[in-house]
Amino acid sequence: MVVLAVLVVIVGVSYGRALLAPGDAPWTVRTVEWVRDNGGAGVVDAVENWWFTRDPPGNATPDASALPDLTAPGSVTRGTPGGGTASPGPAGPPSVTIPNGIVPVAREGAWVPGRTDRYGLPAMYTTFVQPDPSHASVVAAFAWIRSSDTVGHLVAGTTQPGGDGWPGGARIAPGDVSSLVATFNSGWRFKDLLGGFYEDGRYSRPLQQGAGSVVIDRSGRVTVGQWGRDVAMSSTVAAVRQNLHLIVDAGAPAPGMADASGPWGVSKNQRQFTWRSGLGVDARGNLVYVAGDRMTLKMLTAALVSAKAVRAVELDMHTHMVFFARWLPTGAKGSVAPAKLLPTMPSGADRYLTPDQRDFFYVTLR
Repeated sequence: MVVLAVLVVIVGVSYGRALLAPGDAPWTVRTVEWVRDNGGAGVVDAVENWWFTRDPPGNATPDASALPDLTAPGSVTRGTPGGGTASPGPAGPPSVTIPNGIVPVAREGAWVPGRTDRYGLPAMYTTFVQPDPSHASVVAAFAWIRSSDTVGHLVAGTTQPGGDGWPGGARIAPGDVSSLVATFNSGWRFKDLLGGFYEDGRYSRPLQQGAGSVVIDRSGRVTVGQWGRDVAMSSTVAAVRQNLHLIVDAGAPAPGMADASGPWGVSKNQRQFTWRSGLGVDARGNLVYVAGDRMTLKMLTAALVSAKAVRAVELDMHTHMVFFARWLPTGAKGSVAPAKLLPTMPSGADRYLTPDQRDFFYVTLR
């Protein structure tokens, strides 16, 4: 009985610390991660694989309430069903390819301008597409971010990547709020992936050769590539966040994506219908972020390819892990307000203004 009581106390203290650890995260996420970290990873994986594959999304028209806000003022440019060649020109994002077999809903593939630079040129555009004709109810939302107009920032969270003393205080720097363009999630927990983390001259985990990597240089330019081939350590690198391997390479799905047999976790994980996100670059080096609910890894990859990403990695997945907000001036001098890329994203639109448990990215005007 004494031994049992001691074990109960030890478990209770451990779980309590997880629930009370600093940084924003709902109790459900804290609980699942505590179970994973205390010998229950196999159980969590089995439950998730059952839960997220038991009810595949249907082929109905997407619910209008789940679509991105496409009412922003300004001109729009449209994608083309079946891979047409319409393009908004060199100043804007590439035309989105709407898959054959999809009946487009209103304004699908229409790029909506976001925050503008000091010359009135949009630094970001957003739109959406249905990436899979077999599951037409699924919507992937896109954000295209102009690299020449923006500065990228990587911020360590209170628990990820681990360790103390990282710059930034696990939140957006208060002095950067007025120039925000976008805020968005980073990648998987480091215990669950191939990859490392580097920032401010310090490694949390070693960078892995061949891993898909988001790299920020000292000027704030962001790119995505395979470590050791497209990107590598140099004196100009300010931050690196790795996450598994590339899912898009040379503008096409990476080998193995067709049958979900590649190095992106395990095949059952890749086939889950759940929240997913990814980040890539187009041929001009501009960023392409994609997120959506009830997507498999194959759907996420198809969405990134349809937005003309030439290289891309998966970021995080599951509820509360996937988040993106665009930021726009409110009219009051120096005041900005956020809006979620998809209205169904469960986190508050102002996430990352306060310390968060997970590392994340934000983008400001240059």
